Amino acid sequence: MKFETDYIEKLAKIIKEQDLTEISLEDGEQAITLRKEVIVSSTPSAAVAAPATISAVAPTSAPIVAPVEEAKEEKKSGTPITSPMVGTFYMAPSPDSAPFVSVGGSVKQGDVVCIIEAMKMMNEIKSEITGKVVEICVEDGQPVEFGQVLMYVE
Repeated sequence: MKFETDYIEKLAKIIKEQDLTEISLEDGEQAITLRKEVIVSSTPSAAVAAPATISAVAPTSAPIVAPVEEAKEEKKSGTPITSPMVGTFYMAPSPDSAPFVSVGGSVKQGDVVCIIEAMKMMNEIKSEITGKVVEICVEDGQPVEFGQVLMYVE
């Protein structure tokens, strides 16, 4: 997959709308990172965002790995449910509704476990396994990245 200009512009728009500082995507042997630099001035309330910078990584034969994060995740018990996209994590369908899941609760394959809001679209995230929720790693309303562990089920 070649990263097209329209696709890159959409990613830059997500950075701006979601108030993110960086998006990194990997597709097989290609990778792209968009980064927004924040410049803080000496005035206490003034922060200026510089335009997004784009750095594309040439195809590589080995995937980029963050060993410290992987080591932490391996120590957790259970199977991770990860975010399929960049967005905002919600535990319930609305602020006054009960959460989809809670620690100690059980889930079946296909059950909705949370919602990720991306580009003003609410995306239901479903469990791919049946089991008991042993840990929820993200707080309600927190931004999440692609591939970030949301919860563990065993």
